[in-house]
Amino acid sequence: MLVATVLHQSVGPVRTRTGLTSNSNLKRFVIILPKTDALRFGIRFGLRFRNLRVLAKKKQRLSELWSRKSDSENFSNLSVEKDNGENSEVGWLPAFPHVLVSSMVNFLFGYHIGVMNGPIVSVARELGFEGNSILEGLVVSIFIAGAFLGSICCGSIVDKLGCRRTFQIVTIPLILGALLSAQAHSLDEVLWGRFLVGLGIGVNTVLVPIYISEISPTRYRGSLGSVCQIGTCLGIISSLFLGLPSENDPHWWRTLLYIASVPGFFLILGMQFAVDSPRWLCKVGRQNDARAVIKNLWGESEVERAIDEFLAVIKSDGSDVDSKWLELLDEPHSRVAFIGGSLFVLQQFAGINGVLYFSSLTFQDVGISSSALASLLVGVTNFAGSVCASYLVDNQGRQKLLTGSYAGMAVSMFLVVGAIAFPLDEQLGHNLSILGTLTYILSFALGAGPVTGLVIPELSSSRTRGKIMGFSFSVHWVCNFLVGLFFLDLVKKFGVAPVYASFGAVSLLAALFANYFIVETKGRSLEEIEMSLTPNLSARDE
Repeated sequence: MLVATVLHQSVGPVRTRTGLTSNSNLKRFVIILPKTDALRFGIRFGLRFRNLRVLAKKKQRLSELWSRKSDSENFSNLSVEKDNGENSEVGWLPAFPHVLVSSMVNFLFGYHIGVMNGPIVSVARELGFEGNSILEGLVVSIFIAGAFLGSICCGSIVDKLGCRRTFQIVTIPLILGALLSAQAHSLDEVLWGRFLVGLGIGVNTVLVPIYISEISPTRYRGSLGSVCQIGTCLGIISSLFLGLPSENDPHWWRTLLYIASVPGFFLILGMQFAVDSPRWLCKVGRQNDARAVIKNLWGESEVERAIDEFLAVIKSDGSDVDSKWLELLDEPHSRVAFIGGSLFVLQQFAGINGVLYFSSLTFQDVGISSSALASLLVGVTNFAGSVCASYLVDNQGRQKLLTGSYAGMAVSMFLVVGAIAFPLDEQLGHNLSILGTLTYILSFALGAGPVTGLVIPELSSSRTRGKIMGFSFSVHWVCNFLVGLFFLDLVKKFGVAPVYASFGAVSLLAALFANYFIVETKGRSLEEIEMSLTPNLSARDE
């Protein structure tokens, strides 16, 4: 379940007129601003960034002309070339099998989220730590510790080996961890197994958005990227169905964990027939292989233009394959890393995991006593929203979906708070709580869930994409752990209504953040986005 500085930049005289694209100027402006003028500053700030969005779109057109020979003549050539490319494009289908194989990681992620929730009592009873809430929590949370380390390590691995080989290597801990947990006869074995599974999930969940964004045709990149969230939903639903016998069979948890190893074998085998990212192939000097991948996945008409864009960006970024973590402190990488981390902070503290945890109790209030049935309703709602998002993301755009998603989550939370705090009628209040919970989950699945992991690799440069994604997901896992650690204590101390109100407030803040600070990436190649966010890119190459 799956996370301020602005990315809008201007060029030439535009930068001089606004005076906002220079980072130093912006800092000086903020420092001398009186605190009493904060509201007026916010209004002016918002208006200026709306203007910068328009300027960014203009710069996109300039960037498209960047590699052409002359202005007027080549603009027409570019238009004809694009028209021909659209008419002869191969569509989304050639890339879909590769996306489907990589999204098996998300299926495993969702499966492992649900596989321990029900059977943890049976595991604790059989291994002798029943009733020890600390050890039971450790079995669940050590998964997050492994995922955090995996996220941090991912960037360096993928820079050197590429996505395809990295998928195959880091899926081995996933398989070994599941098998070790399944045959465990002590707490230590379960903990090591869960840690290995988390390590593999941590690396792979970073890899999947990078891989899909780099192999997908520009026109379908958002829809194909949303397959990740669909995979997670299907994994959760599958674990719920397969976990039903655990209520009667105390040893069924071992079968569930043995089953968890099976998709890993399919992932390793499937990646043997999948393609490498054409951008990575160009970066390591395998241009002929990159041309073959582009021809098969995007169409022959895209080959030369794509290769030219790849090489231009590589020339600007530097010829060495492996980037350094310290580069994230430099512009524009620091801004993208900040936004990536902020998106995941907002996503997690908007309360999705807390709401999912508490949803079964909410359903009990209206007579749905089966936790499995309640979880199934939540899972189906999440799945339906994810399917809708896969259609909307390339039609409405990332920024609109994120803004609307968080706005819907805020309204839903305030609806639940109102039903709890002002109970006019008991049955009506329960029904409103159910409605608010389901609309919250639906809103999350429409934008905050799939778009967060999609937009970060799109905004990242080719050189630092792996490191920025690793940093962003490590922030995600830390926040995920903190919410799980303190949620129940906060509910006991303050009650459900104040905690849910804070979730609504964070969701509202996230909607404002997305509206003002996210660059729309719909319909633009990754190279066009990188050029538009790096004003001096073309100047350096000229």
